[in-house]
Amino acid sequence: MESSTVRRITPQDAGRMRALRLEMLADSPLAFLETLAQAAARPHDGYRDRLARSATGPELAQFVIDPGSGPLTGHAGGTIIAEEPQVTVVFSVYLTPACRGGKLLARLVETIADWSTAAGRHELMLEVVTGNDRAVRAYEKLGFEDTGVRQPHPTVPVLTQLQMRRRI
Repeated sequence: MESSTVRRITPQDAGRMRALRLEMLADSPLAFLETLAQAAARPHDGYRDRLARSATGPELAQFVIDPGSGPLTGHAGGTIIAEEPQVTVVFSVYLTPACRGGKLLARLVETIADWSTAAGRHELMLEVVTGNDRAVRAYEKLGFEDTGVRQPHPTVPVLTQLQMRRRI
């Protein structure tokens, strides 16, 4: 799996990305902002349109881990928010269970960092559900630091998320 390619998404990835998105939501339902049912109900054209918006440009991007054939095995996105346009927000980070624990997470994050730097942004920010210690440790190994900021989870308000940031 370490020989897989990390690349920017294309609209032609819609079918494979839909399959990965459904896997993501089934495996880690609290980590993402939609439900499995919502994602499953979205038509194929909806996936293709979303990917087209993320395939080019400096403000929104999605990257995948592509083993060359078969299903995609990882995903991470980057975007900006109006409150902090100089920061890239990392979102929807996921690795299939067979790919966890290696260097693929670092490759995904570094690809986002390179894209962010090329756009003139030199800081990454992400949020992790409080209690997801494995994810926190993985991001700490990649240079992210807990900012101390805590916010309610956007879809499950009884949970909180912690914010992590990294200069690039």
